[in-house]
Amino acid sequence: MQESFFKGKRVTVFGLGINMGGVGTVRFLAEHGAREIIVTDIKGHDELASSIQQLAKYRTITYVLGQHRPEDFTRTDMVIKNPGIPWTNEYVKLAEKAGVPIEMDSSLFFRFSKAPIIGVTGTKGKTTTASLVAHILESAGRKTVAVGIGQTGVLSMLPKATSDSTVVFELSSWRLSALGHMKRSPHIAIITNLYPDHLNYYRTLPAYVDDKKQIFRYQHQHDVLVANYDNEMVRDAVQDAPSEVIWFSKEGSIDGDGVWKEGSVLCVRRGGRQDVLLPLEKVPLPGEHNVDNVLAATAASLAAGLSIEQIRRGIESFKGVSHRLAFVAEKRGVKYYDDTAATIPEAAIAALRSFDHQPILIAGGSDKKLEFGAFAEEIIERSKALVLFRGEGTEKLIHELRKRLPEYHSFTVVESMGKAVELASRFAESGDSVLLSPGAASFGLFKNEFDRGEQFVAAVKRL
Repeated sequence: MQESFFKGKRVTVFGLGINMGGVGTVRFLAEHGAREIIVTDIKGHDELASSIQQLAKYRTITYVLGQHRPEDFTRTDMVIKNPGIPWTNEYVKLAEKAGVPIEMDSSLFFRFSKAPIIGVTGTKGKTTTASLVAHILESAGRKTVAVGIGQTGVLSMLPKATSDSTVVFELSSWRLSALGHMKRSPHIAIITNLYPDHLNYYRTLPAYVDDKKQIFRYQHQHDVLVANYDNEMVRDAVQDAPSEVIWFSKEGSIDGDGVWKEGSVLCVRRGGRQDVLLPLEKVPLPGEHNVDNVLAATAASLAAGLSIEQIRRGIESFKGVSHRLAFVAEKRGVKYYDDTAATIPEAAIAALRSFDHQPILIAGGSDKKLEFGAFAEEIIERSKALVLFRGEGTEKLIHELRKRLPEYHSFTVVESMGKAVELASRFAESGDSVLLSPGAASFGLFKNEFDRGEQFVAAVKRL
């Protein structure tokens, strides 16, 4: 397929959304000569106003909002579906039955990119790891294109993916599913870890893991897979990888080439030669979980041909990623941290363990069919006070808290970020920290996790 394929064609974009991915897809189609772009979304005009406004200059768009019409999936040259829409959706099946090709932004990017691609996936840590890999490459003088990170549309980055650049692509399980359909994997792949997630989307945990495995399933013998040796689900998943596996571990030395933590230093072995990468105290990111991210990024950067010195400089100059245990401000001696990207219990647990004191925790939200028992134990042990957002996930968390402490009442449930920050600031004294680390999804009270984080930052600044 060539980009010229779209000239004069009628294409259906299934799901516009508000996270900029749909906007980027529509722009790509309009700028590549599509005759008509059918944008269909079950949301209405008011909900999608911010996205529609950004597409106002294009005259080839037909909006079908608040509904889906069968003919838009059968009388069209292609359907490009939103990553969050499952392949089992009735309209996707309708298109398949009619013989209409179905793509996603990720599969189109892989088809058209002229640059080699480093793919990063995992249940948590993928954004920090992908951002760190991109930063290391850039600091070493490589022309680098970061894709799939944050709210920038995937296809809007395609013009930058030239043959003299390297793409670092953060790949969710949903976007990886499209690679499975086209039987393609990146040349260098990273799996940071695997934990239960998105079980409101996937019927089973093995189905979720199977989509994650697309990142290496179609690699070749000379490709590289960077994998977390400490994570049992990862070890099991990569047993049938066709490529070279480079392990990373923060639990101690590993056999063969790889990267690991040994005492207070990070070590590297390649070609049988062992070197010290840097002392642990030089890692600029807080928390043990970020050691994993640094190790993974190091292994991928080595596979991309960088020297240890280049990697060391890149790590030491990295400033972190917004919404991931990011310091926001200090007010009256209280420090505020934004970790809205912690959308599963394991991520919030890692955030709590990053503090040497008990923070006031703002948590909870909607449910992705996950377990909250371990999170409840950490909250009881590691938090000074607790403010919770209303939601089904919160109800499950409260149940788990009271299973462990029947008289546990040390929490307040709220329905807005403003109220959550106000209460947390009342509980806090000078020297305390307030941590937004929900351990749950944002649906219901917020547009998405980014909106949740931005509301937190704004509320803190108003204090």
